[in-house]
Amino acid sequence: MRTKPDLSFWKLWNLSFGFFGVQIAYALQSANVSRIFATLGADPHDLSYFWILPPLMGLIVQPIVGSYSDKTWNRFGRRLPYLIFGAAVAVLVMCLLPNAGSFGLTVSSAIIVGLIALMLLDTSINMAMQPFKMLVGDMVNEKQKGLAYSIQSFLCNAGSIVGFIFPFLLTWIGFRNTAPEGVIPQTVVYSFYIGAAILLICVIYSLMKIKEWPPQLYAEYNGISTTDNTTENPGLFKLLVKAPKTFWTVGLVQFFCWFAFLFMWTYTNGTVAKNAFDCPETTTINGIECLTANGAPEVISAKFIMLGDSTVIVEHGKATVAGALINGQFVACSSLAVDNNARFDTIFADSKLTRLNGAPRYAFGKELDYDNVKVMINNGAVVIDSVRSVVPCDYLSQLSGSTELILSGIVSHDPHTGALFIDEPEHVTADLTNATYSTSVVLNTESTEYNDAGNWVGILFAVQAIGSVLWAVVLPMFRSRKFSYSLSLLLGAAGFITAGIFTDPYLLFVSFVLIGCAWAAMLAWPFTILTNSLKGGNIGAYLGLFNCSICIPQIIGALAGGWILSLIGSPDQLAPQATMMIIAGISLIAGAVCVVFIREKSVSKE
Repeated sequence: MRTKPDLSFWKLWNLSFGFFGVQIAYALQSANVSRIFATLGADPHDLSYFWILPPLMGLIVQPIVGSYSDKTWNRFGRRLPYLIFGAAVAVLVMCLLPNAGSFGLTVSSAIIVGLIALMLLDTSINMAMQPFKMLVGDMVNEKQKGLAYSIQSFLCNAGSIVGFIFPFLLTWIGFRNTAPEGVIPQTVVYSFYIGAAILLICVIYSLMKIKEWPPQLYAEYNGISTTDNTTENPGLFKLLVKAPKTFWTVGLVQFFCWFAFLFMWTYTNGTVAKNAFDCPETTTINGIECLTANGAPEVISAKFIMLGDSTVIVEHGKATVAGALINGQFVACSSLAVDNNARFDTIFADSKLTRLNGAPRYAFGKELDYDNVKVMINNGAVVIDSVRSVVPCDYLSQLSGSTELILSGIVSHDPHTGALFIDEPEHVTADLTNATYSTSVVLNTESTEYNDAGNWVGILFAVQAIGSVLWAVVLPMFRSRKFSYSLSLLLGAAGFITAGIFTDPYLLFVSFVLIGCAWAAMLAWPFTILTNSLKGGNIGAYLGLFNCSICIPQIIGALAGGWILSLIGSPDQLAPQATMMIIAGISLIAGAVCVVFIREKSVSKE
């Protein structure tokens, strides 16, 4: 077997440079997906479920890509064809995902579009990412692998920093950071566009600079015969049976690590918005709890709920205004304002309560504190003097008996005639005598606080990446790789736990620097330890299989997240997302303990 030659620094750099663009895409996904789905209308208890499809696809696709790329030889190379395809899909999907709320779809339809886009994005990103890991295993000798993966780690974190701060920078430049309900802000949409352009440039650069070894030369450098390399197909199951012990012990550590980071990506937005930015809460109407015509209790759910005459009573999960109790008498009206010579207040307009920073200023059924004021109804068309009591009323409080309801996912008004258009209406009849709204308490995603927090999460993730870069420089200085691995995970655990506790936005920098220490070790050591224990012929297949140690814990975390959140919270209160960060920290502590089971094995000992 020929010894792999030492490569110059710039050749090592070129092998991994494309990682920079791929990681920008990955950073945009990890920092903004929960924000995107929350904006589309997802319940916090369901957020983790949206992360099931991406790792599930990775669990299926990555071993296949790794195995087939071991046997792919064409004019573009061995690993590069998969980079080309993965990057092309990623670029297209990055332009689709942030627009899921802009097509006029129902909440459920918009979420489905977002889910499909997320699945394709995560799969394509991983497909584009894997070739760079495999190229190091293919072309770098054992002596330089540590340096090669360090370069890869640096480019990974540099790309992360760029991707994470994009929304913050675009807000600073002047792009809008808020949007109507269900629509993703400009700052997020254009961040994905720019990230897609950078990814395309990086892939083109990689294709120009990387020249893979031909089959014969590859076989000589990796100690395998050309025949073995091109025809042997032991099968993934057989490879698993023959996998070295290192494969399984490192995989155990990986399980607890990726379980923790799945929780970070899912719940950091909600945690920071509530703890550090005091984001206002809002009550979302999921439907009407009532008795149907046959007397059975039922929750009638729809994005829009109307009366039989097409009067909208629930719009986008918010109740519309029927009128007000004025001095104890109900007055039907679409607009109402008060004037007491000292101030002028609009209570509601166009059948909607007035809002401040995305939050309603007044509440249904709550008496306003006014004494002898003038009330102007329907923009001053009627004026009532000496008003002592004003109580805004929704329609449900004014309805009783058997009532026809119209349900729809999309409702629009003709811009010229004002005529109401109801898409695919469903007609039901229900007894609304004792009906109530079925509601849930969520963070107000329209508010300035929520969207400022979303940008700040990008900054925190960038701080994590910076901490990871700095810690990656320190890691090789430890004499024991296992000790540095375990220590890094314990530091990360402290970061997760404090991130769930701290309420100062700047103090959170400390938490995410510590989380960055764990991330640096997760990027550097598992693949270094594993590739040193593998033979050349099936490196790609094993790395593809090893990707399961990343995907499976994310799937389990996604399935368990909503259940855990419901277990520790209350249905009538805001979901305690900060507690999930603390649970993530406990998971990293378990990972640090499991490092003790790793036994490194080099190729020369096989």
